[in-house]
Amino acid sequence: MKIDGKPTRTIWLEADGQGVGIIDQTQLPHRFVTLRLTDLADAAHAIKSMQVRGAPLIGAAAAYGMWLALRADASDEALERAYTVLLATRPTAINLKWALDEMLAAVRNRSRAERAAAALSRAGEIAEEDVAINQAIGRNGLKLIEEIAAKKNGERVNVLTHCNAGWLATVDWGTATAPIYMAHDKGMPVHVYADETRPRNQGASLTAWELGHHGVPHTVIPDNTGGHLMQHGLVDIVIVGTDRVTAQGDVCNKIGTYLKALAAADNKVPFYVALPSPTIDFTVSDGVAEIPIEQRGADEVAMMSGRTKDGRIETVQIIPDGSPVANYAFDVTPARLVTGLITERGVLAANREALAKAFPERAGNKL
Repeated sequence: MKIDGKPTRTIWLEADGQGVGIIDQTQLPHRFVTLRLTDLADAAHAIKSMQVRGAPLIGAAAAYGMWLALRADASDEALERAYTVLLATRPTAINLKWALDEMLAAVRNRSRAERAAAALSRAGEIAEEDVAINQAIGRNGLKLIEEIAAKKNGERVNVLTHCNAGWLATVDWGTATAPIYMAHDKGMPVHVYADETRPRNQGASLTAWELGHHGVPHTVIPDNTGGHLMQHGLVDIVIVGTDRVTAQGDVCNKIGTYLKALAAADNKVPFYVALPSPTIDFTVSDGVAEIPIEQRGADEVAMMSGRTKDGRIETVQIIPDGSPVANYAFDVTPARLVTGLITERGVLAANREALAKAFPERAGNKL
């Protein structure tokens, strides 16, 4: 996608071939900063601290992290250590484990001398595969927006999204935003309501930033506003991303997604989830019971950062001293509330049969 007209990705091999470049997303929206990752510790820190975030991008970053580790030490012990360290960085997004398993398969049976080159090759493939998958998601989701636009006789299509499932959460294009970008680039009148998405404000800080820099009309709204907009007919479609989808179609995404799905169901607004196939976890059926929900630090809720009128970036405390904080990072939306799953192989029903039929090579004998 573009930043003020310049095509940009979230992760890349540096020109000298000796490091990996990333956008430090913790600095957005007020500063655009890029970082260079040179070893396993850098990659693990980037994922854990959310300098890179979003399930597909986490997977790509972990893949490059494996390469950085094997470049320094290609032994079996180093391989296992890198896998363990990277897997522990974020517990919820299944793309992380998928990418690490792909890297293991690519290098495990190779000689030490071959491992680093094989790892770099596979990491690059994972990144390019993500871009191609997201483009396919965009094409499939675009049809949904076009159908709504046809019914509205050229009036703008209002899309509500939650958190950031944009190109910043992937290598490029995004999942939930890919159809939006394609509609915009075709000249269709599309407008996005971007939930601010407390506590980390990824909607306000990231989705709004990327939409604005690409030129997509949008409005940032408080998290509690979506239901009101739906009641008044101001939302035509909800499209969100996901960090893990179960074999039966339950969707684990940023905390607050479940509430949007409930409001959409009550107001008969279609609720779609955009996802690449590596996000499907065929080993899990009941999302509420089986998916581990990451609990993050209290400071994400208790503190808030922003830019002051004189341009300084300041962090302030917004809750009373001594008040306990619960910070659940994700929730699970049951499949019954999902209108459809927008994948690279089409828009699917949120159920076991549809997922297994579309992705038999992933479902395998896990069902």
